[in-house]
Amino acid sequence: MYVCICHAVTDRQIDAAIAAGATTEDDVGAVTGAGTGCGGCLLRICDRLTAADAGHLVGSAVALSA
Repeated sequence: MYVCICHAVTDRQIDAAIAAGATTEDDVGAVTGAGTGCGGCLLRICDRLTAADAGHLVGSAVALSA
């Protein structure tokens, strides 16, 4: 699904940028171009960053409890 219409960036491309180390909207924009046009997709980018961070924190908690 497209997240950024201005630059035709998909959710998979956003997720790949996050997996490669992007931690902010600016990082995602530098890699994909998303969020650098009209800005209408910034909330969706932020949601994906938050979800990825939450997943990372859950994974860390599981590893610590093992």
